[in-house]
Amino acid sequence: MNKALTLLFLSGILISCTKEPAQLSVTSPNGINSIDFHLSEDGTPYYFVNHNDKIVVDSSSMSFDFKNQESLKDGLSIINSTTNTIDETWEMPWGEQKDVVNNYNELVVELEETQAPNRKFNIHFRAYDDGIGFRYEFLQQQNIDSIIIMDENTEFQLTEDYTTWWIPGDWDIYEHLYNTTKISEIDAISKRNNADLAQTYIPENAVNTPVTMRGANGLHLSFHEANLTDYAGMTLKVDNESLLLTSELVGSNRLGYKVKRELPFKTPWRSIQIADRAGDLIESKLIVNLNEPNKLGDISWFKPKKYVGIWWEMHVGKSTWDYAGSQDMNTFTKDLKPTGKHGATTENTKRYIDFAAKNNITGVLVEGWNTGWEHWIGFEDREGVFDFVTPYPDYDLEELNRYAKEKGVDIIMHHETSAAPRTYEQQLDTAYQLMNQLGIHSVKTGYVGKIIPEGEYHHGQWMVNHYRKVLETGAKYNVAINAHEPIKATGIRRTYPNAIAREGLRGQEFNAWSADGGNPAEHLPIVAFTRMLAGPIDFTPGVFDIEIPSKENNRVSTTLAQQLALYVVIYGPVQMACDLPENYEGKPALQFIRDVGVDWDESKVLNGEVGDYVSIARKERETGNWFVGGITDENAREVTIDFDFLDDGVEYEAIIYKDAEDANYENNPTAITIEDIDIGKDSSLTVQMAEGGGFAISLLKKNG
Repeated sequence: MNKALTLLFLSGILISCTKEPAQLSVTSPNGINSIDFHLSEDGTPYYFVNHNDKIVVDSSSMSFDFKNQESLKDGLSIINSTTNTIDETWEMPWGEQKDVVNNYNELVVELEETQAPNRKFNIHFRAYDDGIGFRYEFLQQQNIDSIIIMDENTEFQLTEDYTTWWIPGDWDIYEHLYNTTKISEIDAISKRNNADLAQTYIPENAVNTPVTMRGANGLHLSFHEANLTDYAGMTLKVDNESLLLTSELVGSNRLGYKVKRELPFKTPWRSIQIADRAGDLIESKLIVNLNEPNKLGDISWFKPKKYVGIWWEMHVGKSTWDYAGSQDMNTFTKDLKPTGKHGATTENTKRYIDFAAKNNITGVLVEGWNTGWEHWIGFEDREGVFDFVTPYPDYDLEELNRYAKEKGVDIIMHHETSAAPRTYEQQLDTAYQLMNQLGIHSVKTGYVGKIIPEGEYHHGQWMVNHYRKVLETGAKYNVAINAHEPIKATGIRRTYPNAIAREGLRGQEFNAWSADGGNPAEHLPIVAFTRMLAGPIDFTPGVFDIEIPSKENNRVSTTLAQQLALYVVIYGPVQMACDLPENYEGKPALQFIRDVGVDWDESKVLNGEVGDYVSIARKERETGNWFVGGITDENAREVTIDFDFLDDGVEYEAIIYKDAEDANYENNPTAITIEDIDIGKDSSLTVQMAEGGGFAISLLKKNG
């Protein structure tokens, strides 16, 4: 399709023609990506997306269905349009890189129905060099103060049968394994009834986002959304034959709709990251750039950190969350009699604090410290079970907080809500006020189980608003949130930088107890190009006891060297050394965890292909030290690292942790070789990664 009109990209130019042209266009600053918008003869809005003058999303319609109103889909006319250019640089208070360039050209199309009631709405398009975004703006209407959306029907018409990395469009959880198929082969319904998931609801053949694709010519696309605010999360319904994706919002079976909003409002951005090289997807900042600037101002009270904690020992069966030590969360034990198996004791926590202080680790997470763990899974009535300020009798919160601070370590609070958000909201202020008084500035939240009230889902509008309320309350008390069983990351960390991390994927714990034996070796090389595009992950790396002797059928499908590499590859501002302290003792590889940074000045993807392998280099803020991590799937690979990203005139001591010659994730996972050499900007290094293996490099400045 030929472009009928090219708009000048001059800030604020208003097209003042009495009749708008039938087709409008906006192109990214370097001309690589463009969006064309047009109305059909019956007044239906359509758009398509070009990359290097090739159509990558063909003509796709946009419409909405409402309750008690006619659908908004045709009979529209363009009454006005404006264009704008933004070229700015903003600073991440913490993140993968300090300075972020936000450069785009924008087109705003103003539409009106040609027939009564002559409703008006706008569509905002932004063209970036790394992708595109668009959103809808619903305006004030005469005699209508709110609307109820039954369906949003945004189409994405694909132009080929892409190889796709996807998880099902589950309304309740993102903890599925990724699948690699063609679009035409996606079968989300087959992923129902997963016994490893505490909650799951897959109503139709749809996928969750981010969903990443690769075309026959190497083009990469990733579909997602940005700035998910007071709206339902979006899945993408798949038509296997026509290769059409259509937005399918997560609904509420309790309320009977998808979204209810007062007018006026703007929807989240629908985003497409576009890259010729797989690594450019990871380097893209499209998702954060589509969010509003920092609303919190100075958040220096939060410090990115490594942490250890009382967590993995419960997953491998050494201890329990509950005080009675039964580990049976399906009974309501009133007469609590300790058995010695409770993990969150004062004595045990001090052991973790001591280990952290000795190893340059500044945080300790404690799960199972508060009352309620005897009665929280499998009950319809889970309201009022957890108390977020009352510890078990064997856990002295104030003494441990004092002891940790004396050792230069911070306690990380833990709040499991058992998917009873109303109970949590009733205690939010009290719980966060306690944290503030104790100088505890971060909390890991959890939402395991089916949401109460019945008929709500983790990813619907009602829960989106709950997660936002937690963020906003946390900000009041200088508390940062690491959410598990969360709503998806959509770049809101730019606006609320106390949204430090979240789970939202099949994590490390599945290696300890899942029925299928754990995550396959390809899992993380997929995650890096899918889930990680949404935002920071709390994956909890650092298992040294790879084969988990306490578990008969479970193990970690990586080598030890890959566990080290994950601290660089899988980004998060809070990084756990998740194994038991005794499993680290006397292990030379622990030095990498001691050294590795968590807050970065810049990040570079050196090489990689989705689902196969990836190598990433990151420069630590303040020290200027660099760290490199590389991981591979079940296939052994050789990669060459060129160190041209290093600073000019600086010599680095490179400590290289790599798979030993006989290493293999199945038979010899802990075999590791550690080398110490000097490296400079002109150096290169070839590294062999074993099956399921990887490598990690500390580049510590010697001069400069």
